[in-house]
Amino acid sequence: MKKIITEFKEFISKGNVLDLAVGMIIGSAFTAIVTSLVGDIFTPILGFLIPEGGFAALNDIGPGFNFGSFINAVITFFLTALCLFIVIKAVNSLRNIKKKKDETPAEPVTKICPYCMSEINIKATKCPHCTSDLND
Repeated sequence: MKKIITEFKEFISKGNVLDLAVGMIIGSAFTAIVTSLVGDIFTPILGFLIPEGGFAALNDIGPGFNFGSFINAVITFFLTALCLFIVIKAVNSLRNIKKKKDETPAEPVTKICPYCMSEINIKATKCPHCTSDLND
């Protein structure tokens, strides 16, 4: 029994399990944000385009068929996907801005000799390989 407990502690303390736990917690918090964005912002905007009573009025067409609920679920799915796309696109663009700031290109320290195509120091005036004069 002690061996099982020790193995379980090792399993739980591995980085992958902890990373997964943090990801699940952040994911559930992010779900609340996306749900609020869809339900509180996009759905009311879409409400101006939908007839009075919404698609739920289509549920009265026949017994057992809830077409309106299905249409609402499909629209909610596409709005949620659109919101996720927009949020992820914004986060990726912020990451790219940070990467561009961090990745300032270094000044070149070498150049290629136009005669022998050897790599030489950028300050060289004569190629050490082919002894050609470099008039750059």
